[in-house]
Amino acid sequence: MSEKQTKGLIFILITICIDSIGLGIIIPSLPSLIADATHLSINESSKYSGVVLATYALMQFLFSPLIGNLSDRYGRRPIILMSLLGLGLDYVFMYFAPSLAWLIIGRAVSGMFGASFTTAAAYIADISTDKNRAQNFGLIGAAFGVGFIIGPAIGGVSSEFGLRVPFMVAAFLSLANFVYGLIFLKESLPVTDRRKFELSRANPIGAIKQIVRFPKYRGLFVVTFIVLLSNMAIHSVWNYYTIARFGWETKDVGISLAVVGVCFGLVQGAMAGPIVKRMGEKGAATLGLVILSVVTLGIGLLPYGWMMYVIILPYAFSGIVDPSIRSLVSGEAKNNEQGELQGIFTSLMSLAEMIGPVFMMWIFYKSVPFAEKNSVFYGTPFFVAALLAVIALILLRYVFSKIAFKANEALLDEALESESLDSEKSPH
Repeated sequence: MSEKQTKGLIFILITICIDSIGLGIIIPSLPSLIADATHLSINESSKYSGVVLATYALMQFLFSPLIGNLSDRYGRRPIILMSLLGLGLDYVFMYFAPSLAWLIIGRAVSGMFGASFTTAAAYIADISTDKNRAQNFGLIGAAFGVGFIIGPAIGGVSSEFGLRVPFMVAAFLSLANFVYGLIFLKESLPVTDRRKFELSRANPIGAIKQIVRFPKYRGLFVVTFIVLLSNMAIHSVWNYYTIARFGWETKDVGISLAVVGVCFGLVQGAMAGPIVKRMGEKGAATLGLVILSVVTLGIGLLPYGWMMYVIILPYAFSGIVDPSIRSLVSGEAKNNEQGELQGIFTSLMSLAEMIGPVFMMWIFYKSVPFAEKNSVFYGTPFFVAALLAVIALILLRYVFSKIAFKANEALLDEALESESLDSEKSPH
């Protein structure tokens, strides 16, 4: 990798990290913020949390294909910088948002500009080769994990100075990264590799339709969606679950999520590449899904709060699923389609984040009356997540077995054709 590509990779990883910080920085204080805005208890206000989280995801779902396609047409650099500037200004808006309705509007705008993740992933695909693609996609997860080390920790501490202070911290980080990128970020997509912008492909329906162009791995897009939906139990319920079941405070939630970030950063930054290299993308994806199935079930059954820290490291290894699948599918796409492809992945992620929080928080809200009699019912969303992970594992193995069958069939046809040609050439 050249010096220019290395600098670009570092900037993109910083961008993803800051996006993650901006997302994670408000998680510890979100239950208290929503409870304050709605004048309800934390348990009662939990039904609104899913709406706030889903609004962000809805806008990402709608805008990710547009952002990805624009980057295929105009290059990665201008789109990334535009997103960073918009995100920073929006955090300032949310700092001053006077009510829950305005907070939701702010999250909607954040979702629009937060679609920069799509272009960041396309940038990494541009500068990657077959040898380092899985490792580089693993670094995306590592950067996201580092953001979750810093974000919730800053959010937990800064919220002590006011529930809205985390928004201003996130604004400063985003705007500082915009200035840094304006000076140092170089373009990764040559003008000769760009393609015409097509509105029919730059919307979520059009983007998802493009899945048919990857017939070999189209089932993996479904697996990705189910895995993301399963992970929504942890992303959206963790704070409510630990507060309700273990009596944790905002600071405790922030610290625990920081530990999640540390473990994910270590696994995806230092171990995802070697694991994929040793086991292959298919083996690594299978291992990750087995771990996700067991860990999500375990989280819902844990009787003591300290055990949450014990189970975090195994959970982090489930993060090898995403880079394994992205690496497989990305290898099938052209350079000027990487933005669109990553837009598909981001759309699926956003769709899961749109449905998942509402679904998981609804399950949590409905389980509270039962949990007041038996606290194990607080873990119901995690039991559902474990079931989803098992379904994803079964589908994953089916897709891989189908691919292997077709490959063997092709080899057999080739062998028979070769044998037929040899027979025709041989003297009678």
